Amino acid sequence: MANLARLARNGDLREIREVLCEYDVPGIVDELERLDSFARAVAFRALPKDLALATFEDLDPPLQRELVEELRDEAVTELIADLDPDDRAGLLEELPAGVAARVLSGLDPREQAMTTALLGYPPRSVGRRMTPEVIAVAVDATVGEALTQVLDQERHAETIYTVAVVGAGRHVEGVVSLRRLLVTEPTTPVAEVMSEPVTVRASQRQEAAARVVADHGLVAAPVVDDERRLLGVFTVDDAIRVLQAEEDEDVARSVATNPLRRPYLSTTILELVRSRILWLLVLIAAATLTVNVLDYFEDTLAEVVALALFVPLLIGTAGNTGAQTATTVVRAMAVGDVRFGDLPRVVGREAVAGLFLGLSLSIVGFLPASLVAGRDVAIVLALALLVVCTLATTAGALTPMLARRLGLDPAVVSAPFITTFVDATGLIMYFLIAQAVLGL
Repeated sequence: MANLARLARNGDLREIREVLCEYDVPGIVDELERLDSFARAVAFRALPKDLALATFEDLDPPLQRELVEELRDEAVTELIADLDPDDRAGLLEELPAGVAARVLSGLDPREQAMTTALLGYPPRSVGRRMTPEVIAVAVDATVGEALTQVLDQERHAETIYTVAVVGAGRHVEGVVSLRRLLVTEPTTPVAEVMSEPVTVRASQRQEAAARVVADHGLVAAPVVDDERRLLGVFTVDDAIRVLQAEEDEDVARSVATNPLRRPYLSTTILELVRSRILWLLVLIAAATLTVNVLDYFEDTLAEVVALALFVPLLIGTAGNTGAQTATTVVRAMAVGDVRFGDLPRVVGREAVAGLFLGLSLSIVGFLPASLVAGRDVAIVLALALLVVCTLATTAGALTPMLARRLGLDPAVVSAPFITTFVDATGLIMYFLIAQAVLGL
């Protein structure tokens, strides 16, 4: 990579081409992601046209945007014109409005119309991710006629392996695979070999639609409007990209950071700081509640100083327990394992799990705590762990499900809320138990 960066600084396009052409497309993408924006643009210019297009399609949208800004207008127009409509729409989302308008104006009327139609759908909807270039055959056609249509339209279609079967008004009546068409007698009616369609609505959230594609093992799913009219197709490769992006976002939000949305080595230090600082400020503000609890129980601490020894242990255990539960529940919600109607069942299961976890930790920690601080303080710690673990798992189950019900992102809300709740509530329960057991 260091050699590639040096070649880019020297503008040695011939050497760059020789280096990059030793890799396949994912390998080239990996090398480009490691370069700064200027070197990346120089290296990209060295690629042959077909390889450049395949590489560009595989880059993350923020990196695509930087390349567009670095390349000449003529090169950009040619490159973007060769993209599939859904990939083009995804890129235009990233570009400043003026640049996007200039790019659109450089497309031919057909490509411009398709791209504009996709951008008309809500952000993060399937409409933004579908391709309108779909092969559709009439429900009253024969298999032979369908195969002829596939051959006639394959140059413009993103996928030919799943063929939509439509009736009057382009209403989706079924789907048929290319394999089924190839092994069936040409005179057989398509209606006899088609299967029940699994469709997604254009207004549907892209993550939900991607789950449909993944759960049914589809190569592609027809995209329809509310009247089941065919609009396009949502392919498995686009579904995988959506799921990967959503998973990256959930992982980032679950540990109280904003997703980077671009490869790590191409992210500036300022962007790394920006992705984390807001949540750290939120958590610092939340931590003031813990300070207030400690201040309120200052007299209790003064009488039994040994109680202070176990405050970090208690807070850490409660936070970890709540985070484990929240992560599990958020994941279950994301894949459709649980719905809001399952709230009582989920909370009940996690409360019982928390009770057993607290009991296990209490048993393990009782002897060491007795040796360090005495039997009475060890009893306080054991009871506190039992209560706090139960509270943490209950909060970890309840918070993401309520957040989803209120239209909030569960991964965003869960981490800071659970940290605040279990820290403050756990300490209150700890000191109340200490007062009761120790007679303070």
